Amino acid sequence: MARVRHVAFLRAINVAGHAIVKMADLKDAFECAGCKGVRTFIQSGNVVFESSVKGAPAMFRRLPVTLRDLLGVEPTILFRTIGELDRLVKADPFTGFDVPPDAKRYVTFLSRPPERAARLPLVSSKEALEAVTIQDLDVFIVSRRKKNGFYGFPNNFVEKELGVAATTRNWSTVAKIVEFAGMLV
Repeated sequence: MARVRHVAFLRAINVAGHAIVKMADLKDAFECAGCKGVRTFIQSGNVVFESSVKGAPAMFRRLPVTLRDLLGVEPTILFRTIGELDRLVKADPFTGFDVPPDAKRYVTFLSRPPERAARLPLVSSKEALEAVTIQDLDVFIVSRRKKNGFYGFPNNFVEKELGVAATTRNWSTVAKIVEFAGMLV
């Protein structure tokens, strides 16, 4: 039976004291839902796992129910295959855009197509953010250092602008997840 390696990106896990969960408990929950080869990557809710191609849709429906018991709230989970992420990283959607060396790059994974069409670039002057491109269900954001020395974080901005639940990861984290998943073969 053909198997596919996926990444589950959980929204708002272990961030600012919200939805605190041990990675061992998260791993156990994924295994209880029928996932195979489960591994977590850093503490922010990134889970690499395998499923059969045929069984993946049912597993995607079981996971929120299983995780609700663990987290105490209905989780937002965005799924991508390692193949999709690998192609994304290799294509580097930031190429061709003005990204200063001290800027941070992010990808925001959307749960579904946006409710509203986006006119790019989407800009938040207050947060020093610029969504430079959207490809399928992925939004690519440049975050420049704000006057206070901090960087803006794009998730709430993207959700508000596009009207859809999402979760955001640093671009370098996505590249490291692809590398990590490749080492698990």
